[in-house]
Amino acid sequence: MFDILQYGFIQNAFIAGTCVAIVAAIMGYFLIVRGLTFAGHALPNIGFAGAAGAVLLGIDPVIGLLAFTISAAVAIGILGKAIRERDIAVGIIMTFALGLGILFLSLYSGYAERVYSILFGQIVGISQENVLFTTLFSFLTLSVLLTLFRPLLFSSFDPEVAEARGVPVKLLGIVFLILVAITVSIAVQIVGALLFFTLLIGPAATTLRIVQRPLWAILLAIILGICYTWLGIFFAANGSWPVSFYIATISFGVYLPIRLLSPLWIGRNTRKRLPLRQDTFLPPGQVIEREENISSKATGHIPGSSL
Repeated sequence: MFDILQYGFIQNAFIAGTCVAIVAAIMGYFLIVRGLTFAGHALPNIGFAGAAGAVLLGIDPVIGLLAFTISAAVAIGILGKAIRERDIAVGIIMTFALGLGILFLSLYSGYAERVYSILFGQIVGISQENVLFTTLFSFLTLSVLLTLFRPLLFSSFDPEVAEARGVPVKLLGIVFLILVAITVSIAVQIVGALLFFTLLIGPAATTLRIVQRPLWAILLAIILGICYTWLGIFFAANGSWPVSFYIATISFGVYLPIRLLSPLWIGRNTRKRLPLRQDTFLPPGQVIEREENISSKATGHIPGSSL
């Protein structure tokens, strides 16, 4: 059963999958707390349309992926400020892009294999060069996220206060979405749109039901994402079903019981804080926000800000 680990293509899949899982877990956390889950789902689909257009023009599909996803990220960041407005903007942009994608494919006379592979990926067949590229790109992405971490976290939980303190909230949101778009354009070529969205949302959504502190939630999301990826690759290599199915199934199988049982410990923690806090019944994200505001008033330090 474990003999498959000696094959180079399996080792490449584990390395590339680990890199993608780490980056996706961190980005997924911020997408959820910023109310951008729908955007995380839309960008891979929009990228599919861009790749179809690039194939029709006879250029590299990566160029179309980057052009469409980055343009969509900027449009989402500009058009939608409130969550409801943002979801409407995402839905309109995604449906328009998918319509263009269908048109591009209908006009293309050949078989767009690279375009269709974007939906499902080819993680088990990834080459050594792609592994190296994915590793380097993941390192660069993590470096940028680390640089933006504090102001991004601050603006995610309390954008009004962050803006009042001088944090460029709207610009920071657009930059983050562009970073997500670039990551999507690179990752979907390897793991596919379905698998990337699973790693983007599944681990982070689960951890937010378990822990409240951002750093612990991100760390646990990374661990879950890596575990999902490794188990999915392992089961796929020993079976006949695709990697995406296994990872999506494991992710759902872990999330469902935690989602159903989480009110038990969330309610218990809430009752413990009742004599001390007036914010007992706030959601976890708002409790963290309230704690940061109280801390800033007591110490004069601005949470999530480099000022």
